[in-house]
Amino acid sequence: MQNACIFQTALNQDELMMNPEKLELLITREMPFGKYKGRIIADLPGQYLNWFAREGFPHGELGGLLALMQEIDHNGLSELLEPLRAKHGKPAPRH
Repeated sequence: MQNACIFQTALNQDELMMNPEKLELLITREMPFGKYKGRIIADLPGQYLNWFAREGFPHGELGGLLALMQEIDHNGLSELLEPLRAKHGKPAPRH
């Protein structure tokens, strides 16, 4: 239950779901640590995002962005980021 509270707080932070600038950050901001250091947030694997959802997202903007990307990925909405990927020259990784 504690993780759910962290997740809800992260999603409410700066009204992430209603802020197009935050969606652009998913395409331009890189993961600053861990196994996927240097990878843009939009390209993080679903299982990694789900791990954060279970264990708790970091505090601050990074946690909010990870929570937002996890929600997008979990609901199969990653294609919504394609126009932003094209704008920033960041094609989706091949699986």
